[in-house]
Amino acid sequence: MNIGFLLFPRVTQLDLTGPAQILSRVPGAQVHLVWKTRDPVPTDVGFTINPTTTFADCPPLDVLCVPGGFGIEDLFGDADTLAFLRRQGEGARYVASVCNGSLVLGAAGLLDGYRSACHWIWLPFLTRFGAVPVAQRIVRDRNRISGGGVTAGIDFGLALAAELAGDDVARMIQLALEYDPQPPFDAGSPQGAGAELVARYREMVAPRLARVEAALAQTAGL
Repeated sequence: MNIGFLLFPRVTQLDLTGPAQILSRVPGAQVHLVWKTRDPVPTDVGFTINPTTTFADCPPLDVLCVPGGFGIEDLFGDADTLAFLRRQGEGARYVASVCNGSLVLGAAGLLDGYRSACHWIWLPFLTRFGAVPVAQRIVRDRNRISGGGVTAGIDFGLALAAELAGDDVARMIQLALEYDPQPPFDAGSPQGAGAELVARYREMVAPRLARVEAALAQTAGL
């Protein structure tokens, strides 16, 4: 069972490594980290991750997953990346995303008419690709499965593990990883964080939102 994650510069590593850690424990799974070359790829926190295969050498994937990150705006008009996603998406059993990686799937034309999750601040952008935004941590629509922002990738990974190997296997993986979240603050959603904190966060990420808007404006067909 070939499970592939798109690895790209300035990826949010937890979007990738969280579900990859879980799905690597599905019986028979082979996890592939895919990029244009096999050179180390910088994440959004500075350290690098090594691809295991390239677009050209990647085997047909049973699961195609796109994580999110600070580098998504560079992918919207990246012909090689979008062609790879389209090619693999045609034959994949599941086409999936975590966080704002769903926007990259959208740019590849793989979410038109599908319901999808996304990080809450990026969720409205999904309509630009004909997708239906859904504010949930895990969203399933036919063979599309998406996770919300960053940490939702762990929940997404367990849900996908259950789809691939059954609930008992997914429960065993959850136990093995001691995934028993007990956050010290109730600030992991706009509702829990409150209006003041949400406003401060929006102000902080406004320049990045503007860069994505600009990248979308330059992308043909959008």
